[in-house]
Amino acid sequence: MDHADTMSQSIDVAVAAIRGADPARFDDPSPCSEYTVGQVVSHLAFGLLLAEYAALRKDWEEGWSGTDRAPYLVDVPESQWAEKAAAQGEATRRAWADPAAWDGEAGFGGGAMPAAAIGSMMIAEFVVHGWDVAAATGQRVEVGGPLGEAVLEGVNAIAPMGREGGWFAPEVTVAPDAPALDRALAASGRDPSWTP
Repeated sequence: MDHADTMSQSIDVAVAAIRGADPARFDDPSPCSEYTVGQVVSHLAFGLLLAEYAALRKDWEEGWSGTDRAPYLVDVPESQWAEKAAAQGEATRRAWADPAAWDGEAGFGGGAMPAAAIGSMMIAEFVVHGWDVAAATGQRVEVGGPLGEAVLEGVNAIAPMGREGGWFAPEVTVAPDAPALDRALAASGRDPSWTP
């Protein structure tokens, strides 16, 4: 599986989780302990937009911090968030389908980094936060094979920085032969068996 296919599959996971989340549960807690379900949905929606900008080498708009509500969801009824996020997911998928998106450096968060590293990080972001939304709303996420390994690789690449920065909880212990997604979740400080 190539990078673009892996990115596409990770976007599918994120969008499916958002589509399956009832807005009535947006105030519920999520495995991402700092965020409610609705906040994770918005964070994922924003991530889709930021990933598109990185692939296209577009600068972030003035005032974007990446931590606020996704700009395209502001003043939009929560019942419409899934459709808006799905449309953004398609734009992001198209942007990363271009092999050039993975080459060289791209701007992200005020600095430049290798585009392939941004892609890897966002693949992990989409699946892990997609799992957050799914787990909190009674959905199941099936991730195996190359996508699971890509998520694990992406999480492991940023986990030390994430724990140091406080946006990952301490690593959770799982069996060494646990599925790749479970190991990725554990490395990001999540209990793969979390339930609401």
